[in-house]
Amino acid sequence: MEDHIRFDAEACALLLLDQRKLPLVEETFACRTVDDVIYALQTMVVRGAPAIGVTAAYGCRIALKQAMAAGAYWTNELGRLLGFLAQARPTAVNLAWAVNEMRGAASGVADPRELGDVWLALAQKIHAEDIAMNKAMGRFGGELLADGDTVMTHCNAGALATAGYGTALGVIRGAVDMGKKISVIANETRPFLQGARLTAYELHKDGIPVTVACDNACSLLMKRGLVQKVVVGADRIVANGDVANKIGTSGVAILARHYGIPFYVAAPSSTFDLATPEGSLIPIEDRTPLEVTHVGGTQITPDGVPVFNYAFDVTDHSLITGIVTERGVLSPPYTSSIAEIIGQERRP
Repeated sequence: MEDHIRFDAEACALLLLDQRKLPLVEETFACRTVDDVIYALQTMVVRGAPAIGVTAAYGCRIALKQAMAAGAYWTNELGRLLGFLAQARPTAVNLAWAVNEMRGAASGVADPRELGDVWLALAQKIHAEDIAMNKAMGRFGGELLADGDTVMTHCNAGALATAGYGTALGVIRGAVDMGKKISVIANETRPFLQGARLTAYELHKDGIPVTVACDNACSLLMKRGLVQKVVVGADRIVANGDVANKIGTSGVAILARHYGIPFYVAAPSSTFDLATPEGSLIPIEDRTPLEVTHVGGTQITPDGVPVFNYAFDVTDHSLITGIVTERGVLSPPYTSSIAEIIGQERRP
């Protein structure tokens, strides 16, 4: 699945498979302005850290076209639009990473038309490299799974959360590509139900056995020996190995440690934030209460009752067995393995 993010260069439009409508309706959402891109990011038309990064890269190209309408002041307008875009989702570090990559490529390019060509080529490169990184992660991570394993995953870290193939689901696909028989338990992942709607959708289409479980069934399933491994994605990994991922991930990690089940995180190098030393410093997005107070159009909570709807939590590095990247599997102590493998990659 690699066609859920497409860019029409002639129209300068980003075409996204609207993940809010899945699994029952496959519909395209077209982004022609920066406001469209920000709306798509904030309302979860597209989600998942790597997919957010790819979307942001194409969003920069859209911002450039929009800024050119300002004439001689296009650079000021472009800077303003890129600032808005970079702040659209605060937790997923890939968003700011992609915008900064595009800004870096603009250095020394004075002609906006030339910059448009440079940026489109770079966005396409980021798109293609994400798929390649996911497949590399799949090969490394697939080695960690045994034939016959049932793997629990939380949220959706598959093709839909990336440019294609997936991070956590890429590990599962990598094991399947090796000829291993793998089954998956997809936690439903309240309140947006990415596991029930999106992970189950992807794996079912691929013919990989998948069963959806209520989030609060994790302990029972693990206690009964129905889970051999846990593999999740990440929205940000900081310097000491703490991981921000979809709300509920930390609880799954704690349960996995209690029951002696290996807990793996799969993420590309663009998801690492080496400037942040530990997880308590990661900004956590607080989303609209409507995602909790309503199911579809039906209100399920009393009027006037407040809601906690934090989109992410932070899993302590001490609970993580290994972090799968496109460069290999990182092992504890993560402060040194991240600095060596990810930090070395980023040195000039």
